[in-house]
Amino acid sequence: MTVVVKLGTSLVAGPAGRVRRSVLGSRAREIGAVVRGGEAVAVVSSGAIALGLPYLGLDRRPRSVPRLQAASALGQARLQRAWEQALGREGLQAAQILLTAEDVADRVAYVNARNALQALFALGAVPIVNENDATATEEIAFGDNDALAAQVALLVRARLLVLLTEVEGVFSRAPGTPGAELVGDGSAVGDAALGEPSRLGRGGMRSKVLAARMAAAGGIPTVIAAGVGRSVLEPILAGEPRGTRFHGEGTELSAYKVWLRFGKPVAGRIHVDQGAQRAVAEEGRSLLAVGVVSCEGRFGAGEAVELVGPSGTAFAKGIADAPGSEIAERPRGLEAVHRDRLVVY
Repeated sequence: MTVVVKLGTSLVAGPAGRVRRSVLGSRAREIGAVVRGGEAVAVVSSGAIALGLPYLGLDRRPRSVPRLQAASALGQARLQRAWEQALGREGLQAAQILLTAEDVADRVAYVNARNALQALFALGAVPIVNENDATATEEIAFGDNDALAAQVALLVRARLLVLLTEVEGVFSRAPGTPGAELVGDGSAVGDAALGEPSRLGRGGMRSKVLAARMAAAGGIPTVIAAGVGRSVLEPILAGEPRGTRFHGEGTELSAYKVWLRFGKPVAGRIHVDQGAQRAVAEEGRSLLAVGVVSCEGRFGAGEAVELVGPSGTAFAKGIADAPGSEIAERPRGLEAVHRDRLVVY
């Protein structure tokens, strides 16, 4: 079994870009106990950009992409060294895995990343995962490490995803305001409770909730909780009511279909008639071009598309067997999406 733990920037980097060694040390002690207990742990750690800012003479995230990439490149070495030192005191080896959204979108790269992580787990090492900010651009980035953590949890089929932050969990309204209460059950979280990103990081509670919902939809229970203190992971892993817990939805999806649903970006949409929707969603059949009403977006064969019913709601996602321009012509006998490369929501 595997646990994925994500630490936000504010937990890793303190004022003036200093490493919060006490926080990393406390989490490393708990991670050591988990690994010695027979479970694998992957850490998704933010903080590279914040730790690199002092080298650029800055105290907040720049807007310039090259400067962000430079800060990340400078800070990533500090971040990895900090984790190596913290985990090394527990007798654990820290590995480094840098991913981009393209790595997740490409099936071969996705499988290679999973194999690398499994090999590290077998060695008893703890992978420290981060987005490769030095090469990712705004168009191909995850956007925040909460989304990356959810993808890693889905990738390794984790038994639990833990998103650690500065606050106790998701509150009914901004923490500290009158009437603000901790929401224990993730299903009761409303959009009004979601806040804004921090000054140094890209996330915020909104990104954590979205990541938790994605992981839970893939069958991975997720907890959003405070990451400061001596005992954080132990009570969460034991099932104690800490933070906000999103319960994993039951799923029988294969590893391929988990990737298809959550890892492959959508390039277009295919609108279908009621008969085609019923054939795909209820009878488990392939989508034939004859049931297509229209195609939205420019997509080619091999790209992911959403299938949309007459109500306007997407009900499935699959890999197009032909370009959208060809599917839109509705030639008789053409298979638009094969059932083996399709997942129903």
